[in-house]
Amino acid sequence: MESNKTLIRISFILSGTLLTALVFYLFTFSTYEEKENISHQRLFNENYQIYTLNLPGEIDFAGEQVPVELIDVAEKLDRELLVNTYWQSNGFLLMKRANRWFPVIEPILKEEGVPSDFKYLALIESGLTQIVSPAGATGFWQIMKTTGKEYGLQIDSQIDERYHVEKSTRVACAYLKDAKKKFGSWTLAGASYNMGINGLRKQLEKQRVTSYYDLLLNSETSRYLFRIVALKYILNNPTHYGFNFRTQDLYPPIPTNEITLDSSVSSFAFYSKQIGINYKVLKYFNPWLRQSYLKNASRKSFTIKIPTEDFRSRLMLETPRFEIGTTINSDTLITK
Repeated sequence: MESNKTLIRISFILSGTLLTALVFYLFTFSTYEEKENISHQRLFNENYQIYTLNLPGEIDFAGEQVPVELIDVAEKLDRELLVNTYWQSNGFLLMKRANRWFPVIEPILKEEGVPSDFKYLALIESGLTQIVSPAGATGFWQIMKTTGKEYGLQIDSQIDERYHVEKSTRVACAYLKDAKKKFGSWTLAGASYNMGINGLRKQLEKQRVTSYYDLLLNSETSRYLFRIVALKYILNNPTHYGFNFRTQDLYPPIPTNEITLDSSVSSFAFYSKQIGINYKVLKYFNPWLRQSYLKNASRKSFTIKIPTEDFRSRLMLETPRFEIGTTINSDTLITK
């Protein structure tokens, strides 16, 4: 009996000791964790800072002033500057792609008499990638099928020239010039590119105003011009918004040569080899070719772009030889 009492006392003492140790450990750990959290928060606050942005005192789109003195205009521009400044990964990608494709787009805009600022419209429409929207708008300029055909693009199961950078740029220019004639300003022409000429005309008549900046529009079109203006300002002043890069960080323009194709092609994989490139490179520079073959019974003439010889080795591991100036037609093309 006495021994049982002794064992009970020992167990009680051990239990108390363990409980004390556990309480001490939990208290110590809790205190350490709290101190560590405080230290971590202090380091975060000292080393990670986010700043508001100064709005430009004056800014224009296509030579037309943006009235930043209006409260809502300033706030809309502020929103787009903030979104595009602090979405750094997307900002860098846009800058990199712009360095490659703006030299292709800018001369066409100039030749067509459209302000250079509209290159930023293509930038916000597609990020200068050959995307297709849920509604079916396609390519750099996000052209709908009916609009493309209306302005003369070939769009069928084999050829879709909405993917043709130069031709789609000319169609965008034609559309914008038509809109400028109807509305009298490039700003309204730009807005109509998003909501359509008829849609914008109806809103102007309904609301009895003549300026984009006085219109109450749907969320997308209301933001549209401000996104363009924000990207224009950021890309023209990258370091002002914290974007630091070297020239070699940007995607380089790739010069190309042109060859003529006026025959059918049963396999573009074989055709590519004959003109000194591979299928991947052919499709990158000619995404308007939508199939792996071309039925061309009428012998329509197409212009194919291929990278210049000094760039081919930077795009392919294997580079078949081809002499620029050759015309590929049914007499010279081997189809297998």
